[in-house]
Amino acid sequence: VVIGRLLNENGVLIVAPEDKRIGHDILIPPKGQGNAKLGQVVSVEIIDYPDSYRQAVGRVVEVLGEIDDPGMEIEIAVRKYGVPHEFSAAVNKEANALPDTVQQSDLEGRVDLRDVPLVTIDGADARDFDDAVYCEPVMYGKSKAWRLIVAIADVSHYVKPGHPLDDEGLLRATSVYFPSCMVCDSVVDANGVVLAYQFYPAVMHSAQRFTYDTVWEILSNSKGPEATRFAQFRPLLTNLYSLYKILLEARHKRGAIEFETTETQIISNELGKILRIEPRLRNDAHRLIEECMLTANVCAADFIEKNKHLSLYRVHGEPSEEKLVTLRQVLRTSGLSLGGGEKPKPKDFAKLMREIKDRPDANMLQSVVLRAMQQAMYQPDNEGHFGLAYPAYSHFTSPIRRYPDLLTHRVIKAILAKKPYTPVLPPKVPLNLTLPRKGKGRENAVNAKKSHQDAKDASAKGARLPKGANAALPIWGQLGVHCSSNERRADEASRDVEAWLKCYYMRDHLGQEYAGTVTGVASFGLFVQLENLFVEGMIHVTELGGDYFQYDEARQELRGERTGIRYRLGDRVHVLVSRVDLDARKIEFSLVKSVGLEPGGTTNRRQIILASDTGRPNKKAAPKKGRTSSKEPQKHAGVNVNAAKSAGNLGAN
Repeated sequence: VVIGRLLNENGVLIVAPEDKRIGHDILIPPKGQGNAKLGQVVSVEIIDYPDSYRQAVGRVVEVLGEIDDPGMEIEIAVRKYGVPHEFSAAVNKEANALPDTVQQSDLEGRVDLRDVPLVTIDGADARDFDDAVYCEPVMYGKSKAWRLIVAIADVSHYVKPGHPLDDEGLLRATSVYFPSCMVCDSVVDANGVVLAYQFYPAVMHSAQRFTYDTVWEILSNSKGPEATRFAQFRPLLTNLYSLYKILLEARHKRGAIEFETTETQIISNELGKILRIEPRLRNDAHRLIEECMLTANVCAADFIEKNKHLSLYRVHGEPSEEKLVTLRQVLRTSGLSLGGGEKPKPKDFAKLMREIKDRPDANMLQSVVLRAMQQAMYQPDNEGHFGLAYPAYSHFTSPIRRYPDLLTHRVIKAILAKKPYTPVLPPKVPLNLTLPRKGKGRENAVNAKKSHQDAKDASAKGARLPKGANAALPIWGQLGVHCSSNERRADEASRDVEAWLKCYYMRDHLGQEYAGTVTGVASFGLFVQLENLFVEGMIHVTELGGDYFQYDEARQELRGERTGIRYRLGDRVHVLVSRVDLDARKIEFSLVKSVGLEPGGTTNRRQIILASDTGRPNKKAAPKKGRTSSKEPQKHAGVNVNAAKSAGNLGAN
């Protein structure tokens, strides 16, 4: 099924696919239109696939609505990326049968923590409340320490293997968030070292639901109205904050890499109209909870590893040699360097991030460092977490929204019960074993596909399957690839929706001028992020004036052959919003004023005559490698705001 808009081109009905990787339109015969109207977004089933002599032919099977309908961006994204968005009757039936309250029978074998004032701390728009925390000072031997309780919703108590809810959880692997109690009980010393921990099933009562902002108001102003209102919880919150400072110092000593990236949130009115795009501000209350969750996740990984039970670890590998070379070249042009030789450690990156932190080009440099990182993934082989500088790390704290966390809970429960646990792959649940382009993820996917096919072949032949660890390892490997692939899918769908919304928002700003910063350089132009709007677009090389521009990848700059003017990362520019392509998620800018560098490094300020551009983007030839002329007639469609920058996913939580 393909998603796109129904159009009439020269009397012929076509559907222009939303997925721009599909490089051709789909013909719709007169009887294939159904009830769809011109301009509407539709789902199309392919009847005849294209070949060398004819286009693809399809028929409309679903009408999603008008392109401007509220929520259309989500309707498109879930279908475009194949994200499950409906629940079967069996799933709904099982979910509706679950009790709304804890039953007496649920308490059997659980530690009663209902007298402990555990609290939840989440965002104001949080949709699940699966973790609660408590902290108090204790003596560990003769030393002062902190007792930290992290209570996590015991999803595995309600979601049983082989049941419809579990099959659905495996299929999705992770929740997709679009814009619009198992207990870990630990003792942490004054240096942030976990001295002891234990896992146990428990029952608890949430004493108070807090938001991050409320907690920060209490901690930052002990005499303020919120501190007075929640006076009974101030000692608990103060304890948590004291422990947070200790854990943060331990993080610094450990050499964990810290990125201070800016997340944005889209503010809309009741009708879905976008009012503004603003940064999502973080405070120490966010970081406090993050450190508590990190501690619980590390304890879970350590517990599983010490008990030698198979499970999924959250693994983040060290940067590749190729990416390190590129990173060092960019850093050199900014007067920076990365220590550690051929094999830099997390501490070397942490030192670099401290040097970058207060620079005016910090955001740009952080993006460059992020792009050098590998993506985190799930796999049964523990290879540590490079970004967090942990020898072992797992996901334990979010079983409501992540299937790997649910698997971790089941493994821990099995260890406590002194029983092995091996997941069973339901035959009706298709695994997503998509091959990444390269790296460790691709190797894992190749192995998972092979083991999956071998198991199917053996089963078809009636052969005996191996038992024990030999049988379980391939299953865990397949689950790791499936969960990693679906995590990527969820991220892509969320980014696509955000990109759509930003393009939709910028349509109202066509012709307006803004200040911005060059955040990326390519042979075909400059990526620019607008100040205060948190929107990125592209200035095509044809907008840079009458010159030929050499692209220097190492220096990340475009240099005019005749004028010698250079455009590079971090340059300040003034641009005009010249074009927005909602279908392609692309925004184009025209250069109004720039601070380029003349030969010898002198500043040159230039005024550029603006050019208008309208209509549907044409398919263009790729720009010449290395040398690009701003006089060349081809136009690049603009920056895809969904793919302007690729960043490594450290997967901290």
